[in-house]
Parts: sequence; C-alpha cells; structure tokens
Amino acid sequence: MRYLLVFTITVINMFAFNVYAEAISSRETPEFSTAGFFQIENGPRDIFSFNVGWRFYKGELEDASAPNYDDSMWEIVNCPHGLEYLPVDASGSINYQGPAWYRKHFTLPEDIEGKKHFLHFEAIMGKSKIWINGKLVKEHFGGYLPVVIDITDAVRFGGEENVVAVWADNSDDPDYPPGKPQGVLDFTYFGGIYRDVWLYSKYPVHITDPTLANTTAGGGVFVHYENLSEDSVDVIIATEIKNETMQKQTIQLSSSIQNDQQEDVGAKSNEISLAPGSCRTVRQKVSIEKPHLWSPDDPYLHKLITKVSKDSTLLDGQAIRIGIRKIEFRGKEGFLLNNKPYGKPLIGANRHQDFAHIGNALPNSLHWRDALKLRNANMEIVRSAHYPQDPAFMEACDQLGMFVIVATPGWQFWNEKEIFAKRVCQDIRNMVRRDRNHPCVIMWEPILNETHYPNTFAKRVHETVHEEFPFDGCYTACDGRANGSEYFDVIYGGKTDHRKSAFIREWGDNVDDWSAHNSTSRVRRSWGEAAQIIQARHYADPRPDYSWICIDSFYGNPAQITGGCLWHSFDHNRGYHPDQFFGGIADAFRQPKYSYYVIQSQRNPKSQIPYVENGPMVYIANEMTPFSSGDVWVYSNCEEIRLKVFGEVFDTIRPADLDADMPHPPVKFENVYNFMDLKQLHRAKKWDQAKIVAEGLIDGKVVASTTRMPAKRKHHLDLIIDSGGMPLTADGSDVITVIARMVDKDGNIKRLCDDRIVFEVTGPARLIDAKNIGTNPARLEWGTAPCLIQSTTEPGKITVRAKMLHEGINTPLPGEISFKSVPYAIRQIYEETACQAINADDLSVEEASDSETVRKLKKKLRTVQGELNELRLKEIGRQQTEFEN
Repeated sequence: MRYLLVFTITVINMFAFNVYAEAISSRETPEFSTAGFFQIENGPRDIFSFNVGWRFYKGELEDASAPNYDDSMWEIVNCPHGLEYLPVDASGSINYQGPAWYRKHFTLPEDIEGKKHFLHFEAIMGKSKIWINGKLVKEHFGGYLPVVIDITDAVRFGGEENVVAVWADNSDDPDYPPGKPQGVLDFTYFGGIYRDVWLYSKYPVHITDPTLANTTAGGGVFVHYENLSEDSVDVIIATEIKNETMQKQTIQLSSSIQNDQQEDVGAKSNEISLAPGSCRTVRQKVSIEKPHLWSPDDPYLHKLITKVSKDSTLLDGQAIRIGIRKIEFRGKEGFLLNNKPYGKPLIGANRHQDFAHIGNALPNSLHWRDALKLRNANMEIVRSAHYPQDPAFMEACDQLGMFVIVATPGWQFWNEKEIFAKRVCQDIRNMVRRDRNHPCVIMWEPILNETHYPNTFAKRVHETVHEEFPFDGCYTACDGRANGSEYFDVIYGGKTDHRKSAFIREWGDNVDDWSAHNSTSRVRRSWGEAAQIIQARHYADPRPDYSWICIDSFYGNPAQITGGCLWHSFDHNRGYHPDQFFGGIADAFRQPKYSYYVIQSQRNPKSQIPYVENGPMVYIANEMTPFSSGDVWVYSNCEEIRLKVFGEVFDTIRPADLDADMPHPPVKFENVYNFMDLKQLHRAKKWDQAKIVAEGLIDGKVVASTTRMPAKRKHHLDLIIDSGGMPLTADGSDVITVIARMVDKDGNIKRLCDDRIVFEVTGPARLIDAKNIGTNPARLEWGTAPCLIQSTTEPGKITVRAKMLHEGINTPLPGEISFKSVPYAIRQIYEETACQAINADDLSVEEASDSETVRKLKKKLRTVQGELNELRLKEIGRQQTEFEN
C-alpha cells in the first residue's frame, strides 16, 4: 500500500511538471545582455561565456600567476562563484575573507583571429589582479562594477593554450570603497568572481566599451530624450567609434529603433571619417512620432540597434534596450513621469543581492526572480543597497516596470586619504556609464551611506554624476542631514521644510537599539503567524500601537514626499551582527511572509503588466492551527471583503470605510475562529465545513476568493519549483529553487512541524550542498524546506526527491518532482567543468589538532574581539540613530 501511495504522489508531481513546462513555454523567456550589449542578427561580434571551467584555490600562494603553475589538484568551479557555500544564517562574519586564486586554461577558436579581444568581468569582489599567460594586464580596486580588459596582445592562437589567472582578495581594506571592515559592516563582503565573465571579439573599427573607454559622458552608446510628448520625441544617440587600424577609415554609422514587433519606428545614418588610431563620438537625432512611452504600468521597451559598416560590409554592431520616458522631480509638486504627476507614492524596498547558501554569487535567473517577486508584491522602486546591482537585475527592472535608485559602494565610512575619494569618484563614473541607458534608473546616490564626509566631497560627487549625465532627467539623492545636502537634487528624509522633492530611503525598521536589534518588524518566517501578523501590521499601519513610517502614512503625505523604500526586501546576512536581518517580506530563499501579501494587496486590481501577477487578490493570514488567533486578517485589493468561517457568513467589510489613507488597508474579522469549533466539526466528520473562505467583491460581484483549510495528519512531502517562469539553463551555473512542503493528504501545508528531510538529485544537475551548512539533511521551517539545484552544461531531465531522514511505517511519504534543463544558446569556452558540488571548508575553527595553550589563546582572543566589537557597535548605533528618518 505504501508503494502504491508513493507511485500516486509521483504521478501527481509529474502532472505538476507538465503544467510547469507548459507555463514556461507559453510566454517569452527573458533574455539577458552579454558584457553590456545584446547580439544582433548576423552580427560581426563573437561573444563567449567564460564562466565554466575555472580552477580554484582558497588562500594565498606564490607564483600562481605563472602559466606553467601546477594547478592540477585545484578544485574546478564555474562562475558566478562565491568562494564557499554558507549556512542560511551566515551573519557575524563567519564567511571567509582573504585571498583566493582562479586559473582558467583555454584555447581560442581560429575563426576569431585577427580581431580585437576583450575579457569582461561583471564584478570581482574586493581588490584583484589579472594575468594573461603570465603577463599582468589589470589591477582593480572595488567589488561591484565591471573590470574590462583588452587582451588582444596577450593571447595566443594556432591551437596554443592560454592561461588567465585571477587573484581576488575580499579582505578589509580602507583604501577603496566601501572601506569599512566587515566586522562593523551591516552586510558582508562575500568574495570571488561572483558575477558573469565574458570573452568577446570585434573588428579593429568598432563601438567602444564605456568602462574601458573611460570618456566623460561618453564611450559606447549613450541615449537620452528631448522634447518628449505623447505626439513625438527626439531620441539623441551618442556613439563612440574607435579606429585601431593604421589607415584612415570612411564608414557608415546607422542607428535604428525598433518596437517589440521588430519594426523600425525611427532611424538615422551618417557617413564619417576616422583617422588612424583615432576615436570619435557621433551624435544622432532620431525623431519618433506617437512614441510608446515606458512606465511601471506599461514597461514598454524598444531596441536600439547600432551598426558600423564600410562599403556594405558590417564591421561592428550591437543592440541595447531602451525605454522612452521622462522623469522630473519638481519640489513641492513631487514626481512627474512623462509630463504628468505620478499620482501616488513610489513604494518599494532596498535590496542586497545576498541569497541563501550562495551569498552574492547569483546567476541571472535568480536576479530576475528577485525583481519579479518584488514587482509581484506591487513594489515600484528599489534602492540598491549599498552598491550597484547585477546587470541582470537592472534589465529585469527595465522589463518589469520597477524604478531603481543606483547607489555607489559605501556605508558609514570615510577615509581622509585622497586615494579613497578618488576611487569613490571613479566608481560613480563607472556606475553611471554602466547604467545610464536603463529606463528604470530614477536617481543616482553618489554619497556614502550614513557617512560624515567633507562638504567639498559632497559637491564633488554631485558634480561627477552630472558631468557623466549632462542632460535633463538626471537626479542625485542625499540624506537631508548629511554634509553638503544642499548640492543634491532630491533629499532623503520626511521633512518638507525645503523646496526640493523628498524620498524616504529606508522605512519600516523598528529596532529597540542598535546592539540588540529586537524589533516588531524583524520576524523570521519560522516564528509563525502571530509574529508575521505583527510585522505585516507594522508595515501597513501600526496605529494605534505606535507611530511609525508605514504604507498608510505615504498615502497621507503631500506630493513633495514622493515615496520610500522599505528596509528591507529580503532577509539577508550581516557582518557586524550575529543575527540575520529578518525584516524582509520574504526569507533568504525568497519564501513570502504575510507582509508580502499586505503590500501586494495595494496593487490596482485592473493592472495588466507583462510577466507580473495582476488583477484582484485576496489572502487569509490565519493557518487554523490550535494556536491561531480568533481574529482573522484578510489582505485584499477588492472593494468589499466577505468571510465565511465554518459555513457561517460574517458581515461584509468595505476597506474604504476604515480609518486609513492607503487604498486597501488590511481587514480584521474579530473573534471568528475557534479551535474548539473546528474540533467539533472534525469529530462530527463534517470535513467540508472545516474551512475559512474569503471572497473579494468589486461592483457587488465576487472577483477573487481563497480558501484556508486546517492541515491534518502529515501525509507526504510535496515538491514545487520556484521558477519565476524561467527554465533551468544548462550553462553550468544556473540555479533554481525546489521547495519541499510537508502536507496532509489533501495538500494542505502542515506549518507546525520541524522534521528533518533528505534531498536527492538525479540527472544533469547537482544539489548545492557543503559540509556543515544544513542543506542536506534539511529541517522544515514553517512547513517547508527549500534546496538549490544547479545545472551542469548538459541539458536533460532532472528529478529531485525528498524523503524523511528517518523513515518508518507511519512516517510521511517521499515526494519527487521532475523538470528539464534547457540548452544554453551562447557559445562557451572551457576545457573542463565542475562536476560536483563545491566542498566548503569547515565553518568553525578546527581546534582538535591544536595544543591546549593554543586553544586558550584563541578563546582569549575571541573574548577581546567581542569586547572590541561592542565598542564598535555603539558607534554604529550612534550613526544610525543620527541618520534615522
């Protein structure tokens, strides 16, 4: 009988797989740029993923940059790579900080010989050095922006092997931003080559790369808009072209703008001359009639295709996505989009890109899913905390209709050395050059977060942004209490005693003090419904318990206060505190808490945004356990809410009648649930009545409903895939989350259980696992246990199975789910690939081999370090209190 049940559950899960596959194939899969551009059809550029097949060593070595260095015993890894896998709770600076080495052996294809060759790292954490065939070609300081290198003169062809060696060090270093030691930092310096790596080739006459060109307000392709109206717009395109030949070149530069049907809506072509070895920026104006404008409700993207030709021969070409829009901050009038007042507050969240187990080393798909989850939660703006985000995240925000405040790396730290300020300014230039064409960018934050820097520095960074973006629509943002705030375009803060528009950079956090960090807003998902309800109330409208900035207060503000970003979107790890930050609307795996749904309920029920969850919604924040409250909270965006409990219909509540400024306040039905009533229904076998039904009505009609049923006996493990509509790509690096849920025989999640389960994976994939991180076996928390599945370079069917750690006659049955990874469309260069999960070092100090004296010294050192940290915490708390809004 038990095996029959296992077979039945497998069939059910296979049905779920088919539905999952259908859902993915029914809509377009997002496409990501490569090295900052998109390939054009039959384009002359050659682009290769350089992520796969790096040999890795954690620690310092001598002569590891030499081409003939013996790295045969090193581990093989794929990028994005973050030095180690970590437990979900990785706060308190348990992560490795120090040097690490990467080496990659590769042979270049003969068909790209004669071109220019470039190596593009989207980011390397900390400071780094890069060698090609033993030649040092780059030294870089800073962990959040691209490192681009012309490697043409360093690589070999003719079947000869090349070796690239990278030394990366994420140790504390005050001479480049952020600069602050991790032990007193509110986030972590996860290390490694943690973003994508690309190798691409192009002809000697080509469009430059904006990072490598290092041209003020130039390099590559730079787009801005003038004279925008609903009737027409002028698209101004500046393109920098370089002639690296020894002859004068007469070429044609053509720019065409396409709609989403791949039809030209505007084009321009110019003939230009380039002297030998010269570089020139060409300015073109393309006028478009009746432009389809970009907005969060309609994030329409055009494609700008740029081509360089000579005598009908295509020499270079690339594409970028653009969104035609106009943004303005007009002081007391607030925020205007496309010449119209926005009409509502911009509400969103801050985002660190920290993810469970893998730190900052997220593949593009996880960045997309993060953006999608925030947009599904009805967030319209993200503040990058506290550094530029991954290019894939920016592209997702373009496509999903979510504004981004781009911040330079920095947090509560200033170094008087001129080299520090110089590197901050270079970071600012590079982040503007990287992100200037994104329609999602609404503000630039060039200041160092919560930092006391000189007034002259404030003026310098504000001017740096405007030097790099010298057109309308460029806005800098700064704390109202910070030095030099008078220079900036938008002020962070809730006071309106100035003429500029204001924005709340961080709202919602409610700690008792900056050492203990107890809070009504910081709630671990596993703490259950009572704690989650308090967090949701706190973010929505905490009255009358205490007064705090919340969603409701934004809707009561004047237009001058344009909105704010919640601190924080997702739970994340921190350097200076032993506790993970639990204030997210979802946990570190992005599993939602109740607060996710109370924010989601503010969306317009008539919205129709591509990719995003739309329409009326209703959510019940009560699990019907023996310990659940008698009050039932319902979150909905409907005009009326009707509740049925155990068959009894209660009075319909109109959220508009409640004392609130927000459009859809949470609704509480008081004292309607009683476990003893549920018990009587179960004893009487009236199973069909043992439920809570919430219905949302608009114009008197039911447009949304949901049912909550109590979970009975634990029956089996049910697996689901958190895909965000994206398949797992067989590129050697992609990651997808599979969640095991403990359910009863009807599929209701048993929240109150903490069993330990074991995951097994078969097929071309691997479970992200390592010693001592708690991945496998995993413990169920609030009824679920997620795991991360990483692709290999081979596509195919993958099966994930979950079972009880200790199985018996009456224990819950195993569950499994199957899905397919899809082929990777981009060419890859590698000679070897990782075939197993990374074996992380032990996370605790191995003291077994130490002498008694050494152990005592280490204990004493930890005690002294703890006392020193307490002193540092006081200073952190002082600064955070000072900058509180």
